[in-house]
Amino acid sequence: MNQPEPVFPADRHALYDKHGYSAAIRSGDLLFVSGQVGSRADGTPEPDFAAQVQLAFDNLQATLAAAGCTFDDLLDVTTFHTDPEDQFSTIMAVKQSIFPQPPYPNWTAVGVNWLAGYDFEIKVIARIPAPPQ
Repeated sequence: MNQPEPVFPADRHALYDKHGYSAAIRSGDLLFVSGQVGSRADGTPEPDFAAQVQLAFDNLQATLAAAGCTFDDLLDVTTFHTDPEDQFSTIMAVKQSIFPQPPYPNWTAVGVNWLAGYDFEIKVIARIPAPPQ
């Protein structure tokens, strides 16, 4: 059995150290990515909501890349929103720019009342592509 292996993006930010978690865990050909938020390199939240959502996706992309994955490898997406009704159109605009056409990954959106100072969080499961032969 494969041992789970932590994965961190090249520009690992302060949140991982401060809160004691891995950006992602590789287990076999699956990658389980921790919730990614719109944090700057120092771990502080991006104050502008649209920029925070984009930065969360950018942070997700960096974590995926560290494991050899892209957005095309996503199997399961869960997003957390502090005010889903008011935030939906902004989130959808960013989502459409990243996933402009089918096939889309499956997606679950959850309304929450607290995200440690953030307003959006995204966690995913991805399949790690096989290395080229």
